[in-house]
Amino acid sequence: MDRERLLTFLHDYRAGRADDAEALLFLRDFPYEELDFAKLDHHRALRQGFPEVVFCPGKTPDQIEEICARLLAAGGPGLLATRADEAAAEAVTRAAPDAVYHRTARLVAVDRAARPRAGRVGVVSAGTADIPVAEEAAVVAETLGFRTDRIYDVGVAGLHRLLAHLDRLCEADVLIVVAGMEGALASVVGGLVPGPVVAVPTSVGYGASFDGVAALLAMLNSCAAGLAVVNIDNGFGAAWLAARILTRDN
Repeated sequence: MDRERLLTFLHDYRAGRADDAEALLFLRDFPYEELDFAKLDHHRALRQGFPEVVFCPGKTPDQIEEICARLLAAGGPGLLATRADEAAAEAVTRAAPDAVYHRTARLVAVDRAARPRAGRVGVVSAGTADIPVAEEAAVVAETLGFRTDRIYDVGVAGLHRLLAHLDRLCEADVLIVVAGMEGALASVVGGLVPGPVVAVPTSVGYGASFDGVAALLAMLNSCAAGLAVVNIDNGFGAAWLAARILTRDN
C-alpha cells in the first residue's frame, strides 16, 4: 500500500464516499498479510517508498507467484523479485504480465511508478565479469525511479579507461562501484569524485580472492573518505542504499 493510495482512501472516507465497512475491508491486511508460508509487509511502501522485495531462492514457483500477486494487489509503484531463475521469472510473470525479466541481473521488475525521482545513480564495473552484479544494481535503481548511467569494464588494470569517463563519474549524485579481484577500483573512484560511493565486492577472481573476501576487506580498509561497503555480490543492497541517500530529505 503506497502513500498516494492510502491518502486517496482517507480523503474519500472523510468526505463520506466510503463507509466503515469499506474502511475495514481496505485496512484488513494492514500493516501485514499473513499467508501459510509468509507474512507480507504491506506497510513497507509507506515506510520506504517501495513494496517488500521478493528474494526468490528457497521459494517454490507457486509461493513466488502468490507473494507477487498479493503484493501487487496491495498497490504501489511496482515490484522487484531478486536472484530469479527462469522458473521464478515465469512465476512472477503469471502474477504480473507486465513484468520484465532481466536475465543478466537475475531480476524481475514490475515498474508502475507515476514519475521519476530526482537524482542520478552511476553504476561502474571493474570488469565485464562484474556486470551481472552491476546490472542488478542498475535495474533496481531504475525500478526505484532514478536515472542511471552505466560505465562498465573500467578497472584499474587500464586506468586510462576510467579517467576517460571522469566527467560522467563526477556528475552522478551517488556512485555504485562493483569490483572483484583485489577490489581496488572503489578506492580509486572514491578519491576522484565529490559524491558518495557505494562499493560492491564481487566473488569474481582467482583462488586468493576467496570468493570476494579479498575485495571486501580491501574496500572496508579503503582510505578514500565517503565510501560505504555492502556485502559480496549485493548489487541490490547497493542500489537500495543509494536510493536512501537520494530520498532522505524528500
